[in-house]
Amino acid sequence: MIDPFDKASGEKLGAHEVAAWLRRHPSFLQQFPDLAITLVVPREQGSAASLASYQLDILREKNRELSRRLQDLFGNAQENERLAVRTHQLTLALMKQTNAADTARAMAAALAEDFDGDAVRFVLFAAVPGLDENEWLRIVPEADERLSPFRDCIRDGQPICGRLHPDKNAVLYGDRIDEVQSTALLPLSGLGLLAVGSREPNRFYPGMGTLFLRMMGEAFVAAMRRFDG
Repeated sequence: MIDPFDKASGEKLGAHEVAAWLRRHPSFLQQFPDLAITLVVPREQGSAASLASYQLDILREKNRELSRRLQDLFGNAQENERLAVRTHQLTLALMKQTNAADTARAMAAALAEDFDGDAVRFVLFAAVPGLDENEWLRIVPEADERLSPFRDCIRDGQPICGRLHPDKNAVLYGDRIDEVQSTALLPLSGLGLLAVGSREPNRFYPGMGTLFLRMMGEAFVAAMRRFDG
């Protein structure tokens, strides 16, 4: 094996050739620890440090980055666990109700109290016995023109999160339209729509996870179906 630093070899190697050789032989500096210590590496600020010191700085930065990522993962895990518990509790609460009106009330209360909803709104296609229209409930037949802005959402059955178009907000929030800055909108299969509005512009945003929202919607639909007919 030719030593790139051996002048007797007769080869004249440039810096690129030396760097390439070292990449192919990463254990070379283990044979010469004094060389590893004396090598200097430029810093962004312009000063220089030994290779060992430079590598230590790199490792420390990587450790800090890993710590930040672990903290983020831990925070996300805690939030997911909290949502899972609340979704389970909500499902149990819905199943305990003995009529459709109380089921709808339980759903609205849970979303407002346990899921930080500033404005909870139901738009149902048909009236619910024992439950009159009020601030959080609108009865709008599925063929009504007022639901035209929601046709794609109803057809696709997919939640929408973010800032809704004013025509959607007008149907959902009425006089409180200016108070809602972001919304999680969930179609309820065959029943209507459910919206959770927030005063915070970034509380609900496009691309956010909607797994628990869909699970809550499916639980509500299943609970209401018990009272069909």
